[in-house]
Amino acid sequence: MAKETSDFNRENAADLNSTPSASRIHIGFFGRRNAGKSSVVNAVTGQELAIVSDVKGTTTDPVQKAMELLPLGPVVIIDTPGIDDSGQVGEKRVEKTYQILNKTDVAVLVIDNFVGPSADDLALIEEFRRRKIPFIVALNKVDLDMESLVPPEESHSSYDFPHLLVSALTGQGIEQLKQKIAEIAKPAEPEKKILGDKIKKEDVIILVTPIDASAPKGRMILPQVQTIRDILDAHAVCMVTQVSELDRCLAALKEPPALVVTDSQAFGQVKKILPETMKLTSFSVLFARFKGILDTAAAGAHFLSELKDGDKILISEGCTHHRQCEDIGTVKLPGWIRSYTGKKLDFDFTSGGEFPRSPEKLQEYALIVHCGGCMLNEREMAFRMTSAVSAGVPFTNYGTLIAHINGILDRSLEIFHE
Repeated sequence: MAKETSDFNRENAADLNSTPSASRIHIGFFGRRNAGKSSVVNAVTGQELAIVSDVKGTTTDPVQKAMELLPLGPVVIIDTPGIDDSGQVGEKRVEKTYQILNKTDVAVLVIDNFVGPSADDLALIEEFRRRKIPFIVALNKVDLDMESLVPPEESHSSYDFPHLLVSALTGQGIEQLKQKIAEIAKPAEPEKKILGDKIKKEDVIILVTPIDASAPKGRMILPQVQTIRDILDAHAVCMVTQVSELDRCLAALKEPPALVVTDSQAFGQVKKILPETMKLTSFSVLFARFKGILDTAAAGAHFLSELKDGDKILISEGCTHHRQCEDIGTVKLPGWIRSYTGKKLDFDFTSGGEFPRSPEKLQEYALIVHCGGCMLNEREMAFRMTSAVSAGVPFTNYGTLIAHINGILDRSLEIFHE
Protein backbone atom coordinates (compact mmCIF):
# COMPACT_ATOMS: atom_id res chain seq x y z
CA MET A 1 0.00 0.00 0.00
CA ALA A 2 1.22 3.42 -0.85
CA LYS A 3 1.84 5.84 1.96
CA GLU A 4 0.96 9.43 1.25
CA THR A 5 2.29 12.89 1.87
CA SER A 6 1.31 16.32 0.63
CA ASP A 7 3.46 18.74 -1.29
CA PHE A 8 1.10 21.44 -2.49
CA ASN A 9 2.25 24.17 -4.78
CA ARG A 10 3.03 26.88 -2.23
CA GLU A 11 2.92 29.66 -4.78
CA ASN A 12 -0.75 30.66 -4.57
CA ALA A 13 -0.44 33.43 -7.13
CA ALA A 14 -3.04 36.18 -6.76
CA ASP A 15 -5.51 36.32 -9.63
CA LEU A 16 -7.32 39.65 -9.82
CA ASN A 17 -10.42 37.84 -11.11
CA SER A 18 -10.47 35.17 -8.39
CA THR A 19 -12.13 35.13 -5.00
CA PRO A 20 -9.69 36.27 -2.27
CA SER A 21 -8.51 33.37 -0.12
CA ALA A 22 -9.88 35.02 3.02
CA SER A 23 -13.39 34.91 1.51
CA ARG A 24 -13.16 31.24 0.49
CA ILE A 25 -14.39 28.30 2.53
CA HIS A 26 -11.36 26.65 4.16
CA ILE A 27 -11.51 22.84 4.03
CA GLY A 28 -8.96 21.06 6.23
CA PHE A 29 -8.00 17.41 5.68
CA PHE A 30 -6.75 15.63 8.78
CA GLY A 31 -5.73 12.12 9.68
CA ARG A 32 -3.07 9.77 10.98
CA ARG A 33 -0.02 8.96 8.89
CA ASN A 34 -0.78 6.28 6.27
CA ALA A 35 -4.55 6.70 6.51
CA GLY A 36 -4.59 7.73 2.85
CA LYS A 37 -5.28 11.40 3.55
CA SER A 38 -3.25 12.73 0.61
CA SER A 39 -4.85 10.27 -1.80
CA VAL A 40 -8.30 11.40 -0.61
CA VAL A 41 -7.26 15.04 -1.18
CA ASN A 42 -6.27 14.16 -4.76
CA ALA A 43 -9.48 12.22 -5.36
CA VAL A 44 -11.72 15.00 -4.00
CA THR A 45 -10.00 17.78 -5.95
CA GLY A 46 -9.48 15.75 -9.12
CA GLN A 47 -5.92 17.06 -9.25
CA GLU A 48 -2.49 15.80 -8.24
CA LEU A 49 -2.24 18.33 -5.44
CA ALA A 50 -0.61 15.86 -3.06
CA ILE A 51 2.37 13.64 -3.86
CA VAL A 52 2.05 9.98 -2.92
CA SER A 53 5.15 8.54 -1.27
CA ASP A 54 6.20 5.44 0.64
CA VAL A 55 8.03 7.62 3.17
CA LYS A 56 6.13 7.81 6.42
CA GLY A 57 5.44 11.29 7.80
CA THR A 58 7.03 13.26 4.97
CA THR A 59 4.45 16.03 5.31
CA THR A 60 6.15 18.39 7.71
CA ASP A 61 4.02 21.55 7.51
CA PRO A 62 0.40 22.39 6.76
CA VAL A 63 0.15 23.59 3.17
CA GLN A 64 -2.79 25.08 1.31
CA LYS A 65 -4.10 25.65 -2.20
CA ALA A 66 -6.84 28.00 -3.41
CA MET A 67 -9.01 26.40 -6.08
CA GLU A 68 -12.55 25.80 -7.36
CA LEU A 69 -14.30 22.72 -5.96
CA LEU A 70 -17.66 21.74 -7.41
CA PRO A 71 -20.40 21.84 -6.30
CA LEU A 72 -19.12 24.22 -3.61
CA GLY A 73 -17.21 26.88 -5.58
CA PRO A 74 -14.13 28.84 -4.43
CA VAL A 75 -12.34 27.05 -1.57
CA VAL A 76 -8.97 26.72 0.12
CA ILE A 77 -7.83 23.11 0.51
CA ILE A 78 -5.51 22.57 3.48
CA ASP A 79 -3.40 19.42 3.86
CA THR A 80 -1.92 18.74 7.28
CA PRO A 81 0.75 16.50 8.83
CA GLY A 82 -0.31 13.29 10.54
CA ILE A 83 -1.95 13.78 13.92
CA ASP A 84 -0.02 10.77 15.31
CA ASP A 85 3.46 12.12 14.54
CA SER A 86 5.92 11.49 17.36
CA GLY A 87 9.21 12.74 18.74
CA GLN A 88 10.18 16.32 19.53
CA VAL A 89 9.81 17.48 15.92
CA GLY A 90 6.69 15.36 15.41
CA GLU A 91 4.99 16.99 18.38
CA LYS A 92 5.60 20.40 16.84
CA ARG A 93 4.05 19.17 13.59
CA VAL A 94 0.96 17.98 15.46
CA GLU A 95 0.75 21.36 17.19
CA LYS A 96 0.83 23.05 13.77
CA THR A 97 -1.96 20.74 12.61
CA TYR A 98 -4.14 21.71 15.56
CA GLN A 99 -3.46 25.39 14.83
CA ILE A 100 -5.04 24.89 11.39
CA LEU A 101 -8.34 24.32 13.20
CA ASN A 102 -8.36 28.04 13.97
CA LYS A 103 -9.20 28.77 10.33
CA THR A 104 -10.93 25.55 9.27
CA ASP A 105 -14.54 26.04 8.15
CA VAL A 106 -15.08 22.37 7.25
CA ALA A 107 -12.99 19.42 8.46
CA VAL A 108 -12.50 16.06 6.76
CA LEU A 109 -10.95 13.39 8.97
CA VAL A 110 -9.52 10.47 6.99
CA ILE A 111 -9.40 7.13 8.84
CA ASP A 112 -8.12 3.79 7.53
CA ASN A 113 -11.31 1.72 7.37
CA PHE A 114 -9.55 -1.48 8.46
CA VAL A 115 -7.66 0.10 11.33
CA GLY A 116 -10.56 2.06 12.71
CA PRO A 117 -10.53 5.27 14.77
CA SER A 118 -7.60 5.67 17.10
CA ALA A 119 -7.42 7.69 20.31
CA ASP A 120 -5.86 10.50 18.25
CA ASP A 121 -8.78 10.41 15.81
CA LEU A 122 -11.39 10.45 18.58
CA ALA A 123 -9.62 13.33 20.33
CA LEU A 124 -9.68 15.32 17.11
CA ILE A 125 -13.38 14.61 16.61
CA GLU A 126 -14.05 15.96 20.11
CA GLU A 127 -12.04 19.06 19.20
CA PHE A 128 -14.17 19.55 16.07
CA ARG A 129 -17.27 19.39 18.24
CA ARG A 130 -15.87 21.71 20.91
CA ARG A 131 -15.01 24.32 18.29
CA LYS A 132 -18.31 23.75 16.43
CA ILE A 133 -16.51 22.95 13.19
CA PRO A 134 -18.72 21.03 10.72
CA PHE A 135 -16.97 17.75 9.91
CA ILE A 136 -17.25 14.43 8.11
CA VAL A 137 -15.15 11.29 8.63
CA ALA A 138 -13.98 9.52 5.46
CA LEU A 139 -13.38 5.80 6.13
CA ASN A 140 -10.81 5.16 3.40
CA LYS A 141 -9.43 2.04 1.65
CA VAL A 142 -12.74 0.18 1.38
CA ASP A 143 -11.40 -1.30 -1.86
CA LEU A 144 -8.95 -3.55 0.04
CA ASP A 145 -9.53 -7.26 0.52
CA MET A 146 -11.18 -7.64 3.93
CA GLU A 147 -10.05 -11.25 4.27
CA SER A 148 -6.39 -10.29 4.31
CA LEU A 149 -6.82 -7.64 6.95
CA VAL A 150 -8.21 -7.43 10.43
CA PRO A 151 -11.26 -5.15 10.47
CA PRO A 152 -11.86 -2.87 13.45
CA GLU A 153 -13.60 -4.43 16.39
CA GLU A 154 -16.41 -1.88 16.21
CA SER A 155 -18.89 -2.04 13.36
CA HIS A 156 -19.66 1.10 11.36
CA SER A 157 -23.11 1.30 12.90
CA SER A 158 -21.61 1.84 16.34
CA TYR A 159 -19.73 4.98 15.34
CA ASP A 160 -21.20 8.10 16.92
CA PHE A 161 -19.77 10.45 14.30
CA PRO A 162 -20.89 11.21 10.72
CA HIS A 163 -18.97 9.08 8.25
CA LEU A 164 -18.80 7.83 4.67
CA LEU A 165 -17.07 4.81 3.14
CA VAL A 166 -14.63 5.88 0.42
CA SER A 167 -11.82 4.59 -1.72
CA ALA A 168 -9.30 7.10 -2.95
CA LEU A 169 -7.97 4.42 -5.31
CA THR A 170 -11.22 3.46 -7.09
CA GLY A 171 -13.21 6.63 -6.46
CA GLN A 172 -15.93 4.85 -4.49
CA GLY A 173 -17.81 7.32 -2.29
CA ILE A 174 -15.72 10.33 -3.40
CA GLU A 175 -18.61 12.08 -5.14
CA GLN A 176 -20.78 11.54 -2.04
CA LEU A 177 -17.96 12.97 0.08
CA LYS A 178 -17.80 16.09 -2.10
CA GLN A 179 -21.57 16.50 -1.86
CA LYS A 180 -21.42 16.12 1.94
CA ILE A 181 -18.64 18.71 2.22
CA ALA A 182 -20.75 21.15 0.18
CA GLU A 183 -23.81 20.40 2.31
CA ILE A 184 -22.20 21.07 5.68
CA ALA A 185 -20.20 24.05 4.37
CA LYS A 186 -23.22 26.11 3.37
CA PRO A 187 -23.56 29.08 5.73
CA ALA A 188 -26.80 29.37 7.67
CA GLU A 189 -26.78 33.16 7.39
CA PRO A 190 -27.00 35.35 4.25
CA GLU A 191 -23.72 36.34 2.63
CA LYS A 192 -22.08 39.20 4.48
CA LYS A 193 -21.47 42.56 2.82
CA ILE A 194 -18.60 44.92 3.45
CA LEU A 195 -20.74 47.99 2.88
CA GLY A 196 -23.46 47.06 0.39
CA ASP A 197 -26.16 46.50 3.00
CA LYS A 198 -25.67 50.00 4.43
CA ILE A 199 -25.95 52.02 1.24
CA LYS A 200 -28.67 52.56 -1.33
CA LYS A 201 -28.81 52.34 -5.09
CA GLU A 202 -27.19 55.38 -6.75
CA ASP A 203 -25.61 56.61 -3.48
CA VAL A 204 -22.28 58.31 -4.14
CA ILE A 205 -19.42 56.84 -2.08
CA ILE A 206 -15.97 58.46 -2.08
CA LEU A 207 -12.98 56.24 -1.34
CA VAL A 208 -9.79 58.01 -0.21
CA THR A 209 -6.85 55.75 -1.06
CA PRO A 210 -3.44 57.32 -0.43
CA ILE A 211 -0.67 56.09 -2.73
CA ASP A 212 2.50 56.01 -0.65
CA ALA A 213 5.68 53.95 -0.40
CA SER A 214 3.81 51.02 1.17
CA ALA A 215 1.18 50.82 -1.61
CA PRO A 216 1.78 47.91 -4.04
CA LYS A 217 3.13 49.26 -7.32
CA GLY A 218 0.62 49.23 -10.15
CA ARG A 219 -2.33 48.01 -8.12
CA MET A 220 -4.49 48.66 -5.06
CA ILE A 221 -4.57 46.79 -1.77
CA LEU A 222 -7.15 44.06 -1.28
CA PRO A 223 -9.58 45.89 1.09
CA GLN A 224 -9.87 48.75 -1.40
CA VAL A 225 -10.56 46.41 -4.32
CA GLN A 226 -13.14 44.40 -2.36
CA THR A 227 -14.91 47.55 -1.17
CA ILE A 228 -15.13 48.92 -4.72
CA ARG A 229 -16.71 45.67 -5.90
CA ASP A 230 -19.16 45.68 -2.97
CA ILE A 231 -20.27 49.23 -3.80
CA LEU A 232 -20.73 48.38 -7.47
CA ASP A 233 -22.73 45.26 -6.58
CA ALA A 234 -25.09 47.55 -4.63
CA HIS A 235 -25.50 49.68 -7.81
CA ALA A 236 -24.09 52.70 -6.01
CA VAL A 237 -21.60 55.16 -7.49
CA CYS A 238 -17.97 54.84 -6.46
CA MET A 239 -15.42 57.67 -6.71
CA VAL A 240 -11.77 56.97 -5.88
CA THR A 241 -9.30 59.70 -5.04
CA GLN A 242 -6.26 60.59 -2.96
CA VAL A 243 -6.22 63.03 -0.04
CA SER A 244 -4.70 65.82 -2.14
CA GLU A 245 -7.57 65.65 -4.65
CA LEU A 246 -10.41 65.18 -2.14
CA ASP A 247 -11.40 68.87 -2.15
CA ARG A 248 -11.80 68.89 -5.94
CA CYS A 249 -13.70 65.62 -5.81
CA LEU A 250 -16.22 67.06 -3.33
CA ALA A 251 -16.57 70.28 -5.34
CA ALA A 252 -17.42 68.30 -8.48
CA LEU A 253 -20.52 66.82 -6.82
CA LYS A 254 -23.91 68.55 -6.92
CA GLU A 255 -24.85 66.89 -3.62
CA PRO A 256 -22.72 65.67 -0.72
CA PRO A 257 -21.64 62.01 -0.90
CA ALA A 258 -23.55 59.46 1.17
CA LEU A 259 -20.28 58.35 2.75
CA VAL A 260 -16.53 58.88 2.61
CA VAL A 261 -14.29 55.86 3.29
CA THR A 262 -10.62 56.54 3.91
CA ASP A 263 -7.47 54.63 4.60
CA SER A 264 -7.12 54.79 8.39
CA GLN A 265 -3.70 56.43 8.14
CA ALA A 266 -5.35 59.47 6.52
CA PHE A 267 -8.12 59.90 9.13
CA GLY A 268 -6.45 63.00 10.58
CA GLN A 269 -6.11 64.71 7.19
CA VAL A 270 -9.52 63.73 5.84
CA LYS A 271 -11.49 64.83 8.89
CA LYS A 272 -10.07 68.35 8.45
CA ILE A 273 -11.35 68.50 4.87
CA LEU A 274 -14.87 67.12 5.43
CA PRO A 275 -17.69 69.01 7.16
CA GLU A 276 -18.53 67.40 10.52
CA THR A 277 -21.99 66.52 9.23
CA MET A 278 -20.56 64.33 6.47
CA LYS A 279 -20.37 60.60 7.23
CA LEU A 280 -16.84 59.21 7.46
CA THR A 281 -15.37 55.79 8.16
CA SER A 282 -12.33 53.72 7.12
CA PHE A 283 -11.56 50.51 5.27
CA SER A 284 -10.24 48.99 8.49
CA VAL A 285 -13.46 49.79 10.36
CA LEU A 286 -15.47 48.27 7.50
CA PHE A 287 -13.40 45.10 7.69
CA ALA A 288 -13.71 44.91 11.47
CA ARG A 289 -17.45 44.66 10.93
CA PHE A 290 -17.04 42.29 7.95
CA LYS A 291 -14.90 39.94 10.06
CA GLY A 292 -17.25 40.11 13.05
CA ILE A 293 -14.98 41.93 15.52
CA LEU A 294 -16.25 45.52 15.36
CA ASP A 295 -17.99 45.76 18.75
CA THR A 296 -15.01 44.25 20.56
CA ALA A 297 -12.57 46.42 18.59
CA ALA A 298 -14.50 49.61 19.37
CA ALA A 299 -14.61 48.77 23.08
CA GLY A 300 -10.91 47.84 23.08
CA ALA A 301 -9.89 51.20 21.59
CA HIS A 302 -11.10 52.98 24.73
CA PHE A 303 -8.49 51.13 26.82
CA LEU A 304 -5.82 53.48 25.47
CA SER A 305 -6.64 55.85 28.33
CA GLU A 306 -5.92 53.10 30.88
CA LEU A 307 -2.39 52.27 29.70
CA LYS A 308 0.47 52.81 32.17
CA ASP A 309 4.19 53.28 31.86
CA GLY A 310 5.90 49.96 31.12
CA ASP A 311 2.80 48.30 29.63
CA LYS A 312 3.41 46.02 26.68
CA ILE A 313 1.27 46.22 23.52
CA LEU A 314 1.05 43.58 20.79
CA ILE A 315 0.57 44.82 17.23
CA SER A 316 -0.39 41.90 14.99
CA GLU A 317 -0.85 41.63 11.24
CA GLY A 318 -2.51 38.77 9.40
CA CYS A 319 -0.22 38.89 6.38
CA THR A 320 3.52 39.04 5.84
CA HIS A 321 5.01 41.82 3.75
CA HIS A 322 8.20 43.81 3.32
CA ARG A 323 8.41 46.49 6.01
CA GLN A 324 8.79 50.07 4.79
CA CYS A 325 10.56 52.85 6.67
CA GLU A 326 7.15 54.37 7.48
CA ASP A 327 5.37 51.06 8.06
CA ILE A 328 2.02 51.56 9.81
CA GLY A 329 2.28 48.58 12.14
CA THR A 330 5.84 48.92 13.38
CA VAL A 331 6.42 52.67 13.04
CA LYS A 332 3.32 54.85 12.75
CA LEU A 333 0.99 53.09 15.21
CA PRO A 334 3.55 52.93 18.05
CA GLY A 335 4.31 56.61 17.48
CA TRP A 336 0.65 57.64 17.52
CA ILE A 337 -0.08 55.54 20.62
CA ARG A 338 2.89 56.96 22.55
CA SER A 339 1.95 60.50 21.53
CA TYR A 340 -1.72 60.04 22.49
CA THR A 341 -1.09 58.37 25.86
CA GLY A 342 2.11 60.15 26.84
CA LYS A 343 3.28 56.83 28.32
CA LYS A 344 6.51 54.88 27.97
CA LEU A 345 5.27 51.68 26.34
CA ASP A 346 6.86 48.55 24.94
CA PHE A 347 5.71 46.95 21.70
CA ASP A 348 5.83 43.44 20.26
CA PHE A 349 5.01 42.66 16.63
CA THR A 350 3.71 39.54 14.90
CA SER A 351 2.63 38.78 11.35
CA GLY A 352 1.10 35.92 9.41
CA GLY A 353 0.39 32.91 11.58
CA GLU A 354 2.55 34.02 14.51
CA PHE A 355 -0.30 35.20 16.72
CA PRO A 356 0.24 33.97 20.34
CA ARG A 357 -1.95 30.98 21.21
CA SER A 358 -1.57 30.47 24.96
CA PRO A 359 -3.42 32.56 27.58
CA GLU A 360 -0.16 32.91 29.51
CA LYS A 361 1.55 34.58 26.57
CA LEU A 362 -1.45 36.80 25.76
CA GLN A 363 -1.67 38.00 29.36
CA GLU A 364 1.73 39.64 28.98
CA TYR A 365 -0.02 42.40 27.02
CA ALA A 366 -2.12 45.31 28.21
CA LEU A 367 -3.65 45.73 24.73
CA ILE A 368 -3.70 43.87 21.40
CA VAL A 369 -4.03 45.88 18.18
CA HIS A 370 -4.77 43.83 15.06
CA CYS A 371 -4.82 44.81 11.39
CA GLY A 372 -8.03 44.71 9.35
CA GLY A 373 -7.52 41.00 8.72
CA CYS A 374 -8.21 41.10 4.97
CA MET A 375 -5.95 38.05 4.48
CA LEU A 376 -7.58 36.04 7.31
CA ASN A 377 -10.92 34.30 7.16
CA GLU A 378 -13.65 35.09 9.67
CA ARG A 379 -13.03 31.99 11.79
CA GLU A 380 -9.34 32.86 12.25
CA MET A 381 -10.19 36.45 13.23
CA ALA A 382 -12.82 35.19 15.67
CA PHE A 383 -10.27 32.84 17.21
CA ARG A 384 -7.75 35.64 17.74
CA MET A 385 -10.36 37.96 19.21
CA THR A 386 -11.88 35.38 21.57
CA SER A 387 -8.42 34.18 22.64
CA ALA A 388 -7.56 37.72 23.73
CA VAL A 389 -10.90 38.35 25.41
CA SER A 390 -10.76 35.00 27.23
CA ALA A 391 -7.31 35.94 28.52
CA GLY A 392 -8.71 39.24 29.79
CA VAL A 393 -6.80 41.37 27.26
CA PRO A 394 -8.52 44.26 25.41
CA PHE A 395 -8.55 43.67 21.65
CA THR A 396 -8.93 46.32 18.93
CA ASN A 397 -7.87 46.91 15.35
CA TYR A 398 -5.99 49.57 13.41
CA GLY A 399 -8.99 51.51 12.11
CA THR A 400 -10.99 51.75 15.33
CA LEU A 401 -7.89 52.68 17.32
CA ILE A 402 -6.83 55.39 14.89
CA ALA A 403 -10.38 56.75 14.77
CA HIS A 404 -10.38 56.93 18.58
CA ILE A 405 -7.02 58.71 18.60
CA ASN A 406 -8.45 61.27 16.14
CA GLY A 407 -11.58 61.73 18.24
CA ILE A 408 -13.93 60.43 15.55
CA LEU A 409 -14.63 56.84 16.59
CA ASP A 410 -18.35 57.48 17.13
CA ARG A 411 -18.50 59.23 13.78
CA SER A 412 -16.81 56.31 12.02
CA LEU A 413 -19.40 53.90 13.48
CA GLU A 414 -22.44 56.05 12.75
CA ILE A 415 -23.32 54.33 9.46
CA PHE A 416 -23.68 50.97 11.25
CA HIS A 417 -25.94 52.24 14.03
CA GLU A 418 -28.65 53.90 11.96
